Amino acid sequence: MVRFVVALLLVAASAAGCHSAKTPELRVLGVNNTADSHVFVQVTNPAAKPMRLTRLEYTFASAASGTTVAEGELALAREVPAGAAVIVDIPLEAEATETLTLQGKLTAELDDLVRSFKVSAQIQPH
Repeated sequence: MVRFVVALLLVAASAAGCHSAKTPELRVLGVNNTADSHVFVQVTNPAAKPMRLTRLEYTFASAASGTTVAEGELALAREVPAGAAVIVDIPLEAEATETLTLQGKLTAELDDLVRSFKVSAQIQPH
């Protein structure tokens, strides 16, 4: 019986330590809407430890039709303390005349591990 209780405690302890990292949150702050536009996005680190952003692969698509408007990859070197946020400037090589969806993969280092997170946000033209 003692072995069973010890084994059960070990399984519970290992399960508690193997939870997945919380996904960073993206929020669009604004758009510099010209022919050479930029989208300003706030990236929040919900983790209890610092995160280092290293890359963002992104696609801007029409929210109505799903047609890709622009895509690219952005190299990043940004530290985001636990619970804090940073602003990332993403180039948009088109004018945002309709509602767009930003979807992508954000790569970050967390606890000396490289992790990728799926991210998305809505962009409303002004």
